[in-house]
Amino acid sequence: MNRTCENGSLRAADAGKKVSLIGWVSKRRNLGSLVFVDLRDRSGIVQVTFDETMAEKVKEVRSEYILSVSGTVQLRKDPNPKLATGEIEVLAEEGTIVNRAETAPITIADDTDTNEDTRLKYRYLDLRRPVLQKNMILRHKVCMIARRVLDEKGFVEIETPILARSTPEGARDYLVPSRIYNGRFWALPQSPQIYKQLLMIAGFEKYFQIARCFRDEDLRADRQPEFTQIDIEMSFGDENTIFATVEDLMKAIFKQTVGYTLEDSFVRIPYAECIRRFGTDKPDLRFGNEIIDLSPIFKDTEFAVFKGVLDNGGVISALKFENAADKYSRKGLDKLQDFVKHGFKAKALAYLKMEKGTLTGSVAKPLSDAEKAAVAEQLCLKDNDLVLIIADKLKIANTALGALRVRLGHELNLINNDEYKFLWVTEFPMFEYSEEEGRWVAAHHPFTAPVEADVDKLFSDPEHVSSRAYDLVLNGYELLSGSIRIHEQDLQEKVFEAIGLTMEKAKERFGFFLDAFRYGTPPHGGVGIGLERLVMVLAGTDNIRDVVAFPTTNSSLDLMSESPNVVDQAQLDILGIEIANKNKE
Repeated sequence: MNRTCENGSLRAADAGKKVSLIGWVSKRRNLGSLVFVDLRDRSGIVQVTFDETMAEKVKEVRSEYILSVSGTVQLRKDPNPKLATGEIEVLAEEGTIVNRAETAPITIADDTDTNEDTRLKYRYLDLRRPVLQKNMILRHKVCMIARRVLDEKGFVEIETPILARSTPEGARDYLVPSRIYNGRFWALPQSPQIYKQLLMIAGFEKYFQIARCFRDEDLRADRQPEFTQIDIEMSFGDENTIFATVEDLMKAIFKQTVGYTLEDSFVRIPYAECIRRFGTDKPDLRFGNEIIDLSPIFKDTEFAVFKGVLDNGGVISALKFENAADKYSRKGLDKLQDFVKHGFKAKALAYLKMEKGTLTGSVAKPLSDAEKAAVAEQLCLKDNDLVLIIADKLKIANTALGALRVRLGHELNLINNDEYKFLWVTEFPMFEYSEEEGRWVAAHHPFTAPVEADVDKLFSDPEHVSSRAYDLVLNGYELLSGSIRIHEQDLQEKVFEAIGLTMEKAKERFGFFLDAFRYGTPPHGGVGIGLERLVMVLAGTDNIRDVVAFPTTNSSLDLMSESPNVVDQAQLDILGIEIANKNKE
């Protein structure tokens, strides 16, 4: 049969119309003389009523049967405000079972109680849940908006290779063995980085791609081994040019998907300031409660614990939460203590409470009256305010307090979940020291340009070289990473040398790319926007698997297809591969 409309499209204005529908049976209710069926398709659910003359036609119908129905739309006597179609129903005049279904191994409903592993095992059924279908359609809309906006701005969509050369700088590559050339391997791309820079050298000036990327990373709850990014590169611009392009794109996406109007321009904060104020390079700006440095107050303290920390170059840092002292009992504060000690290796968490004009708490007694007065004055404390203090090395104290800030932000309902706050974090460190490799490595990737003023420090002081790398953060999530790239061959050689990569080794890994630098490389830069994280925020979920059609588990297993899986010995022989240590699992 041919349906005349989608199930979820019917409204009160359609009353009296003859319609033909088809879909899956979401629910069946038999009231004797009447049978009610909730008929579901991608657009939604509509109630179909079978009177006593039609009830025999659907007596065998069960959940997930496919049913075709013809009938008349009529207003319901008892409207259902929970359904978009809740004002109407379809009085069936014909009904046919198109296909039967066995009892589903999962509950196919938004409020399912089926555990996630089982849902992933039967993902094709899980995807029938309206919430997941909405997420997939939302993802589609984001991609279409991105294509339209970037096309209007003169960008050209170009596909880059999936089978590429392994460039082991950064995360581990997924390797693909060659059958024709035994002993040689392709790699699945971690990003189209080199190819998109080559497209700038080729003169395309503005490129984008909705690119599939692959990273063989250690297990993380918010990562998938394969993911998608909206990849952008452009020539003859700087950070301001790139930021304006991305901001226009985000404004269009948020306006056209969730109806939200973003601010005219996004906040920008340098990395070092971001760490100092929030303890993280991806802060949630939907609430305040920034980290406060109390060290100057205690420079002459006689409190041995604080004095010892300051004498060893540490800091005394704090968070203030207004009207929250009575929200945390001693037991609650002990949980926060365990959180910072076990999760972030902080020595301890101290606290102060303002109670009837007097400071009490774990460090109230050893502090002098002058020190307590100074703390109260600097923090503008009022009755029932709570102060959490960590005395430790700068990195430990700020990281732990940054995590505490987010935890209490949620526990105290300080976060407006209907708000979207973007932030550009700029001037990331150029290098980070790898204890495993015993050398400085590129913090972003080795093609990122250093801040011009820091070029002279590449060899003398690599720890304090800032880069022209940037991240876009949204509500505490890193949404994209990008940078201005190196376009001068001599500077690229210096950066390779700074990370211990000889030109001989660099040419072995990136020879074709470095050769291209000799033929007039334009100034250029770009970004890679994490599509899954963007859609995850728009969909209002904190589980990245909710916005991926066929995701893997936290342990990178596809439970539905039972992969990765073993292959035949004959296949390995053709590839010239022998497995030395087989994993019994």
